[in-house]
Amino acid sequence: MKKKVAFYTLGCKLNFSETSTIARNFVDEGFERVDFSEKADMYVINTCSVTDNADKKFKTIVKKAQKINPDAFVAAVGCYAQLKPEELADVDGVDLVLGATEKFKITDYINDLTKNDYGKIHSCEIADADFYVGSYAIGDRTRAFLKVQDGCDYKCTYCTIPLARGISRSDTLDNVLKNAADISEQGIKEIVLTGVNIGDYGKGEFGNKKHEHTFLDLVKALDDVEGIHRLRISSIEPNLLKNETIEFVSQSKIFVPHFHIPLQSGSDDLLKLMKRRYMTNLYTERVHKIREVMPNCCIGVDVIVGFPGETEEHFLETYHFLNDLDISYLHVFTYSERDNTPAASMDGVVPSKVRNKRSKMLRGLSVKKRRAFYESQIGTELTVLFEGENKEGYIHGFTENYVKVKSPWNPDLVNTLHSVKLTEIDKDGLVRFSFVNLEIEV
Repeated sequence: MKKKVAFYTLGCKLNFSETSTIARNFVDEGFERVDFSEKADMYVINTCSVTDNADKKFKTIVKKAQKINPDAFVAAVGCYAQLKPEELADVDGVDLVLGATEKFKITDYINDLTKNDYGKIHSCEIADADFYVGSYAIGDRTRAFLKVQDGCDYKCTYCTIPLARGISRSDTLDNVLKNAADISEQGIKEIVLTGVNIGDYGKGEFGNKKHEHTFLDLVKALDDVEGIHRLRISSIEPNLLKNETIEFVSQSKIFVPHFHIPLQSGSDDLLKLMKRRYMTNLYTERVHKIREVMPNCCIGVDVIVGFPGETEEHFLETYHFLNDLDISYLHVFTYSERDNTPAASMDGVVPSKVRNKRSKMLRGLSVKKRRAFYESQIGTELTVLFEGENKEGYIHGFTENYVKVKSPWNPDLVNTLHSVKLTEIDKDGLVRFSFVNLEIEV
């Protein structure tokens, strides 16, 4: 009988793309992949270390695996495994910990699946993580995450990602295009481009620091791949989101009007402390440029609250900056100290209660912004890609500009694209619609 393996992914879209690739390697080696809720011979947990919560959740996931099968072999890979391998190896039930360069070779480290008396570690110096491994994830049938870049050369004072993933490096343009074509051939309707710092695409493409191609080159080349219905850009740094890229997306055949642009703070004083590579005036220019050429574009923002030295005045500066900016939603992160980062030893530590209060205020602002954006779209005709899950009798989907819609469950709609007219926002903050020229009755 085939050995069964299950996977759990913590963190970002990039982690999901890499988990999917690792899973395919197991299948190629004769394993059967099962859901993490099922009994398996081996559980693989792809870890994240961006926030303290991601660190803590790891132990919960290990306990869940042990509860399902106490005799199962448990392996940890990913960012947390690279940064703190000993800490993971000490968690009861963990048998194997693999760092940044070893995770894609996990099947080489498994002679049998007998549990170890202690967690064995195979980890590298992060300087050795200088090669590129391409990945893509296929989760449900409607969307795929395509990795185009890895690592980061930025030195943001709060971030451990360069320590966990190494230097900035890119997939070759030819291989990205090949992977995109492979995904489209499997009936996937939407591809999301992902990486650590995708705007830096092209650096390290052929093992050197020279940019053989730019992010704009990548976007233009992907726009011509046959069979892709939608391409979505994940998070991209504002200083690397050039006007030329914005203009191209506005005229693109398949790139959708949706940008997610990290801000982190609306205070220039804090941006300097964070060692970000822009000031608020550049961020404002990017948003205004997007609105100029794509009035209906969805614009998401990352923001950190409680960074060391953030006074009440700094926070209010951020709040008012975001309140006045024509954006669509926020991803709010409460600052947590990370070992081996400059910010961890900075003065002006913000008390936890204050961090939580500020986080709650910005989350409330995000609800307000999303509602205003949705209301601005009522009456417009857009295209919805429907998801594959029945959630309490409803099917959900997303328009090209990331408006989430709902309709009574109809399996015939799964993984299909339909023109709709947005009609109203319901009590859950989701949008209802009427179909335009639809043959399927719902």
